[in-house]
Amino acid sequence: MEFIEYSGHLLSWLIFIPLIGAGIMFIVPGEENQRRWALVVTMANALLSLKLWADFDSGTAALQFYERTSWVKSLNIEYALGIDGISLLLVMLTTFIMPLCVLGSWTYISKRVKEFMICLLIMECAMIGVFCALDFVLFYVLWEMMLMPMYLLIGIWGGPRKKYASIKFFLYTLAGSVMLLVAIIALYLQNGHSFYIPDMMNQDYSLAFQIWVFLAFFLAFAIKVPMFPFHTWLPAAHVEAPGAGSVLLASVLLKMGTYGFLRFCIPITPLATSYLGTYVLWLAVAGILYGGFTALAQSDMKKLIAYSSVGHMGFVVLGIFCFNTSGVEGAIIQMVNHGVTTGALFLMIGMIYERTHSREIDDHQGLAYSVPIFVTFLTIFSLSSLGFPATNSFIGEFLILVGAFEFNKIVAGVAIIGAVLAAAYMLRLLQYVLFKGEGRNDIADLNFRETVTLLPLLIFVFWIGLSPETFMHVMHVSVQNLLDQYHNVQTVASLALH
Repeated sequence: MEFIEYSGHLLSWLIFIPLIGAGIMFIVPGEENQRRWALVVTMANALLSLKLWADFDSGTAALQFYERTSWVKSLNIEYALGIDGISLLLVMLTTFIMPLCVLGSWTYISKRVKEFMICLLIMECAMIGVFCALDFVLFYVLWEMMLMPMYLLIGIWGGPRKKYASIKFFLYTLAGSVMLLVAIIALYLQNGHSFYIPDMMNQDYSLAFQIWVFLAFFLAFAIKVPMFPFHTWLPAAHVEAPGAGSVLLASVLLKMGTYGFLRFCIPITPLATSYLGTYVLWLAVAGILYGGFTALAQSDMKKLIAYSSVGHMGFVVLGIFCFNTSGVEGAIIQMVNHGVTTGALFLMIGMIYERTHSREIDDHQGLAYSVPIFVTFLTIFSLSSLGFPATNSFIGEFLILVGAFEFNKIVAGVAIIGAVLAAAYMLRLLQYVLFKGEGRNDIADLNFRETVTLLPLLIFVFWIGLSPETFMHVMHVSVQNLLDQYHNVQTVASLALH
């Protein structure tokens, strides 16, 4: 694997600026100043990440902005970082969603503001690090580092059932992390006591070893996605989490599971991935249908969007396990699309909850007559969620379905039902919230801060929808390299059998 070093340690700065900001937050006086400091830190990181985009070379599959130094010599653990076209978009998504989480929590969070903002900044450090880590111990430390801040976000600032939701989230994800640790140790012993991830890729492991490692990876990543039937922690966590917590869950944390499938399962255990991939495909399709039908039955807006995430992430997993360019590229762009659209919808639900202290659809009928700015944003993001043409989600779902038809027409045909269900539950939501009933006159429309919070996400809805190549060109070479290596292994294995 090729590497391109970068003298400025840009990835390290992106990882540690939020952590340094969290440390300084302890001495920042006053809640208003604490909010402003968190916004400054997250904005600075977002602006710095633009240099990643500007300096990234989309013409090579090499790992770029490469850093590598010894960390724990006795155990051969290294501090190694690097990104390619697959991880670049996820790093950018993380840095740009964080300032919006701070803005969206400006008045929503009124107690323990300092501690809340510290949790957000620690989360940003860990999330960016996960997408950049090239050493498995570093990856695992950052993977686990996210658990406690998210547990606190739900458990302290969550809803009435916050204790139940936070403990369920923690136990589920911790169980997956234990399986991930088992896989890491097995690979460490198999690779001459090295945790360096690029050395583990495309090695000649036995099929039996690959199957066991794949199953451990799968459980860890399927819980994080979450895939059906490992999804039951997600609705409770989403419903009870504060608005920013729901946005982080939907926009970034869920993507770590699908990123794990791309970064680890396909290049490290390609034979097992091929051998078991069909079962994963059908689980993905089951998740698409389950998420769609369950969302259709919800009366709570936040539960509806939470269950829709199960269906949308099912589409992402479907695209990955088609093992073709259309499917994988569609899955990656759909990860970004889901982060943009679902993050925006959770922000909006938080905004309306601040006004009415209810998330029930029946309590928000006829809002088109009283809050036109709110319903304009809601309509556009809802159409994006159902994959309406010219919006960002359309191109992602379209590519995934193209890849699915190339791989298996039956799987693709069943998955299309999920797209129809998405239209059904989102249009039902719009019908009730926009026009049913006589409307309410006691709700204020979006203010300037809230409009500014949603406007960047609105821009990305149409930017990706109308000009997807702007975002997709950075991944082409990396995706093609990943699939070429995967198919080469399958060819060699097929020749060996004959």
